[in-house]
Amino acid sequence: MKVQETLRKPMTEAKYLNVDNTDRYRPIIRLFYLQYEKLKYWLYQEDVYEALKEDKYFEEYTPEQCQQDLSVLTSWGNLVTIQDTKKAASIEEFKNKKFRYQLSDVCVEIERMVMRVENLSVEGSSLEPTLLERLRMNIEKLESMLSEEDDAVYGWWHDLNSDFVRLNQNYQDYMRELNSVKAEQMMQTQAFLVFKDRLIEYLRTFVQSLQMNVTAIEDHLRQMDPSVVGQVLERVTACEMAVPRIDMDMDRQRVAETMRGRWESIVSWFYGDGSRASEAAGVFDMTNEIIRKITRYAARISEMNNSGANRREEYYKLAVMFSKCQDIFEAHRLSAMVFGIEKPLHFKGDFQRETQSIHSGVYDEKPWRVTVTPRVRGYREKAERSSITEHSEEKAAARQAVIEQMIQEGRLLKSYIQGRRLDFSALPVIEPRVRDIFLLWLSKALENKNHCGKTEEGKKYFIENMETKETCTLHCTDGDFLMPAYVIVFEEDMGD
Repeated sequence: MKVQETLRKPMTEAKYLNVDNTDRYRPIIRLFYLQYEKLKYWLYQEDVYEALKEDKYFEEYTPEQCQQDLSVLTSWGNLVTIQDTKKAASIEEFKNKKFRYQLSDVCVEIERMVMRVENLSVEGSSLEPTLLERLRMNIEKLESMLSEEDDAVYGWWHDLNSDFVRLNQNYQDYMRELNSVKAEQMMQTQAFLVFKDRLIEYLRTFVQSLQMNVTAIEDHLRQMDPSVVGQVLERVTACEMAVPRIDMDMDRQRVAETMRGRWESIVSWFYGDGSRASEAAGVFDMTNEIIRKITRYAARISEMNNSGANRREEYYKLAVMFSKCQDIFEAHRLSAMVFGIEKPLHFKGDFQRETQSIHSGVYDEKPWRVTVTPRVRGYREKAERSSITEHSEEKAAARQAVIEQMIQEGRLLKSYIQGRRLDFSALPVIEPRVRDIFLLWLSKALENKNHCGKTEEGKKYFIENMETKETCTLHCTDGDFLMPAYVIVFEEDMGD
């Protein structure tokens, strides 16, 4: 696929469909479009404002907002403006630029598409055999177009293309509806049986028309002279070029390629292109598959209804037969005949019987239970569920031990602090964990610009001799540590 520059550009004309003020832009565009269909192309700002004020939704709408909305739509390319100089009675009125507004060509097509989208659920789609017949007759008229006038050739070409586009759109939309999830769900209900026959007859009529007309078209296309086709397409191109269009430069080569491409699309739809089957064959197979699916669903629903009715009768007869049994033993024998199987399976094994009497029946002994596991690769036995064990006492004991350890550590740390001062040069031999806590306090204060810190208990402190040059050796049980002779001073006594 070759991506052209026009395909990469944003389409600003469609912005009015999904922006903040869409509730104002879309009614304005729809008003212009409805007037366009009435052949009233130009509107003034006053006309737009008065038409919108008729609706209760625009009760608070102001002329300034209307002017602003029209300017925005003009900047996006939805509206085309022209200054009205006829009603200017003075220079001041001329400077105020009284404009007339008209829908642009692109916006006309966008709004037309929006209206088709809004009416999709209302219009619906269908399979029209008459379209196939009209296509066949128009294709058969191709050779005779050489002797017709230009108007007749141009009308024939437009009829052929419009019928082909309608056929494509109609069958695609109709097939999409039949293959939708909603249609699948409806086909499984009892209400579907009411119009099942009509739907199948409708599809079969289309299939018969498709098969007959496609065969005739294939034979005609096979015998058609390519030079005649080229001459007719040349005349069609000339007719297209002869139509006067404002602000549009028509390239003859591009128009000729478009006409040739449309004809090739029609040929490939009915005749195929050699490498793959035609689209008509796909439509034929798809329609037959839908008919088969409808028939399967209908048969399944009928079977369900019949099976339910038959089983009710069978259960009633069985209940009557069981009620006529003289005793439980006769009922057992009847049950063995009704619910038994023709080829029962026998389990062999070393079963422990309660008695070896040959007169003992199956109902006289306790059942022997045998657990049968499936013979699949991924089978695993179900794990037994266990209850949650209560560990509240162990948690409380562990918590109490941690609290006592913290209290002991706090007492140990306070023993090294003399008069709210912790002098590293005067410390005795200490343990590594005590050294780590003191160094942690020291690092917190050094990282703070005020050289202050706070312990885990919330006690505030600061470094007294931050600029000291003296060093000291901190003796620990695992070695000595050389460091500056800092002194930490606490703001309050550690015992408070």
